[in-house]
Amino acid sequence: MEKELKILKYSELSKLIERFRSNGYPVLAPVRKGKVVEIELVESLDAIALDVLLSTQSAKKAAFPKVEKVLRYTLGKSEVQQFPVDPEACPDTILFGVRPCDASGFKSLDAIFGEAPADQFYLKKKEKTTIISFSCPTADEYCFCTSVGGGPGNTAGSDLQFTGISKDDILVEILTEKGAKLSLLFADLLSEAGASIDKSKFLADVKVAFKVDSVVEKTTASFGNATLWLEQSLRCIGCGACAFVCPTCACFDFQDEQNTKNGVRLRLWDSCGFSLFTLHTSGHNPREVQSQRWRQRIMHKFAYMPEQLHVVGCEGCGRCSRACPVDMNIKEHLTAISLI
Repeated sequence: MEKELKILKYSELSKLIERFRSNGYPVLAPVRKGKVVEIELVESLDAIALDVLLSTQSAKKAAFPKVEKVLRYTLGKSEVQQFPVDPEACPDTILFGVRPCDASGFKSLDAIFGEAPADQFYLKKKEKTTIISFSCPTADEYCFCTSVGGGPGNTAGSDLQFTGISKDDILVEILTEKGAKLSLLFADLLSEAGASIDKSKFLADVKVAFKVDSVVEKTTASFGNATLWLEQSLRCIGCGACAFVCPTCACFDFQDEQNTKNGVRLRLWDSCGFSLFTLHTSGHNPREVQSQRWRQRIMHKFAYMPEQLHVVGCEGCGRCSRACPVDMNIKEHLTAISLI
């Protein structure tokens, strides 16, 4: 559909959340929880941390939760009765106040979970999620979205995008049919936007640090460069923090929780940075040292995904660098690879 531009007053945002909830939509948004900002269900605008640069946690949990039930079962004397969880049993949800890198990150997850056999648990949740992103008026030294094809006002993956253009006014971009349908709920709060509004004037200036095509080319050619991966991974402790905050990481594991009669099968986030991730039952581990696991992380995002799924598996949000307890900076690593 052709993009529509509207104006919404900041003073109407509270009504907006109330309107969504009164029409039966759960609203997920950034919420302060101590020193971190999580993506959680909210009941009012007051609970939403709209002033933060970026939530600590990515928005992927809206369609790919940390933990989700995929099967229930009962243990009988002679058989096991299985009760599949219906992927359709998820509500229409609004993901509100996330940044463009989060919204755009879903394109990688769509590609991963959309591969045959398609993952209906993810796809149904994503289908029922309407994404309202807020463009970025500021950035920090960890941001490099412009280096991987994004930007502080990137609309990819968003159904609607809000951009503050004054202390009173928000530019509303209605981008998809899903966004247009949702906007009908608050059409009375919107006014027409002038065609002369230059959105770029209100966005952060994020400098390009490297050419992503060069990173893809040189990452692909560097698989056997053991010195490179060793030097980059020397500080890595394999904690998995980078994967758990990343908007595009999609590794998962299955685990069963059960008693003598009943059980549930759970899908949980996992990480290729963990030493157990590739450990075979025999005791053999094809990625037995951390440098090989770091190589896998970078190769997956900048070699395997571009080749197999035609997307780069990184949005340049910098969350992994902010979360790293040993100060590994992926922007610095990728810049170094581009210069090989």
